[in-house]
Amino acid sequence: MSSMESAPLPLQPSEADDIIQGVLTENKSKFKTPNQIGFYRRQKLLLPGQSLYHAQLDTFKIDDEGASLRIIHQDTNVPYQLQVIALKGGIVRLKIKEFSPLKSRYEVSDVLIKETATERFSVSKQESDNVVLDYQNGLYKLHIAAYPFSVTVTQDEKALLGINSQGLLYFESGVSSPPGSVATVGDIDAPQDSSKEEFGLWKEEFGDFLDRSLTSVGLDFSLHGFEHVYGIPEHADTHRLQDCGDSEVYRLYNLDVFGYSVCNKMGIYGSVPLLLAHKPSHTCGIFWLNSSETMVETHYKASLQTELSQAAPVTRKKKAVPMVDVRWMSESGIVDVFLLLGPAPQDVFNQYAQLTGTQAFPPRFSLGYHQCRWNYEDEADVEAVDSGFDEHHIPYDVIWLDIEHTDGKRYFTWDPVKFSDPLQMQKKLQEKKRKLVVISDPHIKVDPNYSLYAEAKEKGFFVKDRNGEDFVGTCWPGSSSYLDFTKPAVRDWYSSQFALDAYKGSTDALFVWNDMNEPSVFESPEMTMPKYVVHHQSWEHRDVHNLYGFYQQMSTSEGLIRRSGGQERPFVLTRSFFAGSQRYGAVWTGDNKAEWQYLKISIPMLLSLSVAGISFCGADVGGFVGDPEPELLVRWYQAGSFQPFFRAHAIRDSKRREPWLFGEGNTLLIKKAIEERYTLLPYLYLLFYRAHVSAELVMRPFWVEFPKNPETFGVESQYMLGSALMVAPVLVPGVSFLDVLFPGPGELWYNFRNYKCIKGQRKQKVGVTLDEIPVYQRGGSIIPMHTAVGKSTGWMEETPYKLYVALNSKGSASGELYVDDGHSFKYQHDRMFIYRHFTFQKNVLSCKSAENTGHFSRECILKKVLVMGLKKMPSEVNIISPGKEKTQVTFTYSHKLGLLTMESLSLDASADWEIHIVSS
Repeated sequence: MSSMESAPLPLQPSEADDIIQGVLTENKSKFKTPNQIGFYRRQKLLLPGQSLYHAQLDTFKIDDEGASLRIIHQDTNVPYQLQVIALKGGIVRLKIKEFSPLKSRYEVSDVLIKETATERFSVSKQESDNVVLDYQNGLYKLHIAAYPFSVTVTQDEKALLGINSQGLLYFESGVSSPPGSVATVGDIDAPQDSSKEEFGLWKEEFGDFLDRSLTSVGLDFSLHGFEHVYGIPEHADTHRLQDCGDSEVYRLYNLDVFGYSVCNKMGIYGSVPLLLAHKPSHTCGIFWLNSSETMVETHYKASLQTELSQAAPVTRKKKAVPMVDVRWMSESGIVDVFLLLGPAPQDVFNQYAQLTGTQAFPPRFSLGYHQCRWNYEDEADVEAVDSGFDEHHIPYDVIWLDIEHTDGKRYFTWDPVKFSDPLQMQKKLQEKKRKLVVISDPHIKVDPNYSLYAEAKEKGFFVKDRNGEDFVGTCWPGSSSYLDFTKPAVRDWYSSQFALDAYKGSTDALFVWNDMNEPSVFESPEMTMPKYVVHHQSWEHRDVHNLYGFYQQMSTSEGLIRRSGGQERPFVLTRSFFAGSQRYGAVWTGDNKAEWQYLKISIPMLLSLSVAGISFCGADVGGFVGDPEPELLVRWYQAGSFQPFFRAHAIRDSKRREPWLFGEGNTLLIKKAIEERYTLLPYLYLLFYRAHVSAELVMRPFWVEFPKNPETFGVESQYMLGSALMVAPVLVPGVSFLDVLFPGPGELWYNFRNYKCIKGQRKQKVGVTLDEIPVYQRGGSIIPMHTAVGKSTGWMEETPYKLYVALNSKGSASGELYVDDGHSFKYQHDRMFIYRHFTFQKNVLSCKSAENTGHFSRECILKKVLVMGLKKMPSEVNIISPGKEKTQVTFTYSHKLGLLTMESLSLDASADWEIHIVSS
């Protein structure tokens, strides 16, 4: 064994503590800089210019499955197969791979949900040097040029997207020198040029570790007319991707980065290789399906295009048109890319969901407030915290247990002293209609007496080293082996461990948190699994690295569904993720810090996750590392209460920070923020239903809701919750005013607390106090809310409703209410749900069945209606229901606010009715 393959010896407790302390120390030298990454250094030697790849158009073929042709590298003469596939729904797929690879290349599986139906291209032009394919009845054309090879996608004869227009197609095929020089095919581990070896092109050294790889691929894209691109999470950086200049690059490589730095392009816990480009007239996306380490460069520039002068049609002038060049570079695999052609933002979200699935519909309890820390000490501590919420009349739904709840960091076990009766502990929580979440990491303690380890070892379920032995690394338990979740049999077995008879001490009130699943391996290069270790079907870890956490969450989610006999929706939180992870649960932004800059950066981080398909996302409220000052904690609760996943979490050496520990005044402010979350649950639940069935975002950047308004394209300190609520969190200390953008010409915005109206589009200084953050309801929307809060969501199933009706400039509004049992799949299998549509037009508020409604019996009593923006005081208000006599309603009206308030109603929101507002 080389030094890089030596298995660590079992650790003594003091040694383990030293390692853990090292892990919890921020140290940038643990992680590579871009220039320490071999394949990136090699690809950067290829500069923009004329491509060395030519298309052999005499090999062009077309059929119902798509078009294909051969590409050849003019120096190496290595041939490649290009496939261009037209998918229904506005998606074009391009695949490039070798005809006869020296070694098989990994192609990502399990991320795409199904084979999407194809369309047939029509050929509108075919010559010796170019072919033009028509897509979607000629709306888009694909121009394939031969010398050099490139593809240009046009819409209405205008360039939209160029592929290999910079000549940066790159494909290492076992050649022993970089593209651009005379190369020979040979042993990739025996480079011919020793000077290049020393330069680090053919081997990669990092600390004591040595690695070799010569299988990287790359391709460039030019986005014409665009100057805003987004996506490719996860980075602690701005929502709009920055220009990478000469020395920066976005890295997609899942890493356990404790206390990560903000405004940084390095990869952290997860990765979604989806980039979106937006301009007022068009939105499109590039989905790069590759699970190996990937680098992405973005460059903003302007290209000169010739156009006719309106004054003199016979003359021409040059016009500067913005453009973004995007370069993708991956360590291994093939080129497999999907062009999502839009043209609207929601079209792109639909196209991506068509490929990778929509957000899983979560159980309702998981939208409540979660209380977590590393670690609640024992059962008495759990009971005391749980009781503390009741004593202070603060609602919450879930308490969490970190690694210390286990027997010596052995997952699926309980500490026999601190958690000696987990069933009774969970029973007490269930009696209060609350849940428990416990952690389950992918590393398994090397211990022959640990049944989970013994069984997995016997079955050969661990990742292997190069010698075929179980890979052993170091993590929380000390020496650990790692389950190979890429193997279907391992996932099936792991899922079975969540059965109640297998997971002793568990109940159906227990849900799961997957952490450390990048995977995190202490004392290993970049604290993750070495790239040379071997997975199912002999694939190296380098090929599947970014999929590891995706597969664990998939297996965990399936285990919880199986535990219930397929009846109950799971809840699984994961730290590591990939494209498609939205199908299995929630994601959070990892080990942030209790500092203002981390609250501020959390907004663009969550927006980037959202546009990449992961709607169920959040950041640890208060910051995981350190001790937040009270003002920061209050502001974080206020922001978090209007975000999809709402959890407070803290590191083990931080001060306790349950909501009532910061003085009576701060307790009341935190309580107010949490209670506001619970009153909003009907609206939030509707948003998650829409995310699940229609790929609509829960948390939205402004550019999604106002796609034709350039002023909104760079906004990332404000966001939309659905289409109806605009949130402007306070992100810096000690402020009494906030500059708030009210977007949309002609839009009306109503203060969510005092109902005052502001007209967009403009920026305005808004006064703020510590009591609350600015939240505004958009004119034209109707929001369903609860009239009161309970101890948890379980106590609120039949809590009455109220409607906030915010009229637009035309005096109309619309909204919806979705209700089901909150936990099962009956909404899906048996159509057991209530789905209502509210409209306000011509002074009539109507409640009708929404399209494709189901059947479900649940008391849905509407007690209160507020109508904002009503210009005249009514003379009377009447309720008209089918088969019933007209009923007059008592109301109040504020001339100053244009606010109509109807209280003490008793309307069935699951039935049809109308409220007629009569003006004299």
